Amino acid sequence: MSTPSPANLILVGRVSGGFGVRGEVKIATYTEEPMSLAGFKALLRQDGSPALTIVSARVAKEGLVTRCKGIETKEAADALRGLRLYVPRESLPEPDEDEFYLTDLVGLAVRHISDNALLGSVKSVQNFGAGDLLEIQPALGGQTWFLPFTRAAVPDVKIQERLILADPPALVGEPEGPVEEADDSDGAERHYD
Repeated sequence: MSTPSPANLILVGRVSGGFGVRGEVKIATYTEEPMSLAGFKALLRQDGSPALTIVSARVAKEGLVTRCKGIETKEAADALRGLRLYVPRESLPEPDEDEFYLTDLVGLAVRHISDNALLGSVKSVQNFGAGDLLEIQPALGGQTWFLPFTRAAVPDVKIQERLILADPPALVGEPEGPVEEADDSDGAERHYD
């Protein structure tokens, strides 16, 4: 069996650490249904090499608690903390018509919904705990920026056209809405020194 290309791997979970004293491994899952992760049995590392083989699993508060082949102690399970777990893309079902995998967004062009101006392309999809963010590489170069992956900020994703239509929120310090002129009608005299 050949090792899958890292470019063809989908991140499906991350080891949270050991669970109990008998070597069970707790896994935070990134799948819609946590138990679907157990259906893959063999999970891979980012480079495509074998990581874990799930023997049994049960749903826990924040993912799965699993028994894995070769992991017999709490120390061995704890040593895996932070390990990211992947599966080959071809082992996942095809998404429905209006659905997609977040990895499908990487590389898509991002255009402003109102004037079709090219904003850049999706460099990566991140989640720092408050929801998914698209990391945008600007079209003209420069520092990347983050676009919230919400219906308001990203009203349309066209996978077949490799295009995202976005309505980015105002930047910090940038005025929102029309700018109003200062009203000096109070009759007070202003002095600027």
